Amino acid sequence: MALSVGLLASPAIAAPVTAPAPAPELGAAKADVVQQRLDALVKGDGVPGVLAAVQGRDGRTHNYTAGVGDTATGVRVPVDGQFRIGSNTKSFVAVVVLQLAAEGKVDLDASVDTYLPGVVHGDGIDGRRITVRQVLQHTSGLPNYTDFLDTSGPDQYIEPRQLLDIALAHKPDFAPGAGWKYSNTGYVVAGLIVQRVTGRPLGEEVTKRVIDKAGLRHTYFPAQGDTGIRERHPHGYVREQAGGPLQDITEMDPSWAWAAGAMVSTNTDLNRFFAALIGGRLLPPAQLAQMRTTVPAPYLGPGARYGLGLASRPLSCGGLYWGHGGTLPGYVSRGGVTEDGRAANVTVTEQPVEEVKQHVADAVDAALCK
Repeated sequence: MALSVGLLASPAIAAPVTAPAPAPELGAAKADVVQQRLDALVKGDGVPGVLAAVQGRDGRTHNYTAGVGDTATGVRVPVDGQFRIGSNTKSFVAVVVLQLAAEGKVDLDASVDTYLPGVVHGDGIDGRRITVRQVLQHTSGLPNYTDFLDTSGPDQYIEPRQLLDIALAHKPDFAPGAGWKYSNTGYVVAGLIVQRVTGRPLGEEVTKRVIDKAGLRHTYFPAQGDTGIRERHPHGYVREQAGGPLQDITEMDPSWAWAAGAMVSTNTDLNRFFAALIGGRLLPPAQLAQMRTTVPAPYLGPGARYGLGLASRPLSCGGLYWGHGGTLPGYVSRGGVTEDGRAANVTVTEQPVEEVKQHVADAVDAALCK
């Protein structure tokens, strides 16, 4: 799952106007570079389906698809269909925490024990020494609970505190602030802090404070027992082993991902969300600056840096883009926005090997640099 430094003012980015992907004319020298990348993911890498949304500087969005949306029927991938966005969820949760910080209800440099007394403790783990900022930036040292959980498709509801207990049964990866390592556990802690401070379920706070505020019409935080995907969507698949048969994992209980990765959205909505975030429409300038203050995160790719639930990555054509990315059984998405109004998100309907995930990221780079 997974994925930033400056205090530059970001331009507002217009809401997308959907336009069909340009189809290459007969005899054309080459197809659109984004369509080429998507076709290669299907034909060369063997993923069942791909969908993408690319927004240009003019605010117009082009949607693309390749492959099939259901291997059993051969139906096409639905244009801008919904999918499980995995760790992109972290950016939504981080925005809520930073909004609470702006309201004076959360201190980023206070210990997590301030808000969850006695909850974050274990062998070598002390919630009095771990700050809110550290759990958002993956510098807490908390062991990653998904390293010890079978995430191939749990089909029963798991309480957030159970996820935390799984992590706290293990020793920390390092002392708080002494390193950087991606940890889904930190976002379980962040979600519990939101609930303790607001007195409301995390999903309700994310909906009210982020989804509704950004005008995201096809994005939601699944409720307990919500195992399907509500709107048009491509099916998601996994393989038990490389080269093995695809297994449909579209229907699942995403409670095991919770604040770390349970949400559902579309490529266009993710572009709209990150555009609103970087454009300053979800956070005051001071909190957005905190979110964009980053540390190196090489695990996320060459040149990647991580802020508070937000990552930056360099572009091959110069500059960088801001986003996150998500990996969940059945779906992998990569994307983000640039300071000048470009946006792209690409999603494949399988959890492929790392090399293919890099090809997805390469497709994002091609879209933003075209």
